[in-house]
Amino acid sequence: MRHFVIVAILVLAVTFLVYTGLDAANLMPVNASTQASEIDWMWNLQVVAMSFLFALIVVPMVYSLVVFRRKKGDTTDAEHVEGNTPLEITWTVIPLFVVVIFAYLGAGNLANTLRGDPNAMVVKVTGFQWGWKFEYPDYGITSAELYLPENKAVLLKMESTDVIHSFWVPEFRVKQDLVPGRVTELRITPTLAGEYQVRCAELCGTSHYAMEQPVVVVDGNLFASWVVDRQAEAAALDTPEARGQALATANGCAACHSIDGSARIGPTWFNLFGSTVQLSDGTSVTADDAFLAESIKAPQAKIVAGFETQNMPPYQFTDEQIADIIAYIKTLK
Repeated sequence: MRHFVIVAILVLAVTFLVYTGLDAANLMPVNASTQASEIDWMWNLQVVAMSFLFALIVVPMVYSLVVFRRKKGDTTDAEHVEGNTPLEITWTVIPLFVVVIFAYLGAGNLANTLRGDPNAMVVKVTGFQWGWKFEYPDYGITSAELYLPENKAVLLKMESTDVIHSFWVPEFRVKQDLVPGRVTELRITPTLAGEYQVRCAELCGTSHYAMEQPVVVVDGNLFASWVVDRQAEAAALDTPEARGQALATANGCAACHSIDGSARIGPTWFNLFGSTVQLSDGTSVTADDAFLAESIKAPQAKIVAGFETQNMPPYQFTDEQIADIIAYIKTLK
């Protein structure tokens, strides 16, 4: 009995030490949403369970190796034990009970995450190769950054224009796939002001790594000011160049095409209009209105030399929008 008591005390002590060490390691990013709080609670519970199981296996094994090792000169054989029905039932029932408990808690967390809020702010999220676009239908604005008010329920209505993407903000602890031809929903309530990043968590092509854009959480007053500023900017877009710049920003064009001549995964827009462009088939073409319009509508029709491995998706812009983007490109000199 003495050995059982010692082992029990050691198991509890090792459990505490392992859990404390893992907790101090800060394995999780900052908690920044209501959903994150619930998920972190389950995570901590699992870490406690894992720490206990680790101690329950390792401590008795090490204790037995030290205390019950064969003494020098001892040639006797140990007592043989064949089967222990109560013990076998115990180590079957207890893990099953633990799994059922975690399944119940997980289902509850999922239900809370999916529960609707009639007062939630709606944001339309569009994923494309390789960027994000955020539209605020209640305010009539579009942004390349996801701006969210603190402590306000948000309903993200998400769709993809090309392949499967996955919306993931680690600090929010939620992730949702975007499937072409379908609208998927994700509900979050940010609780901590700060700047984060939305990432694509689904391999979506050669530039998957570049599919990151800012997520900014601010208090309600700052969010209201941001909305007013964006609405004023939208109202001021009365020239083709300004409209084109706004379209390029909202659709993430800068993720692939630089505007200062620096190298990116697509041809630079700097000094592009009117220049001679070498194509992958050995021919050349002048970057005029017709070539730029074709490159936006059908990017694979004429591929620029050196960019054969890039797969720019076609964009569903109107002719007027394409003309605005070209007008903006003409200014980049």
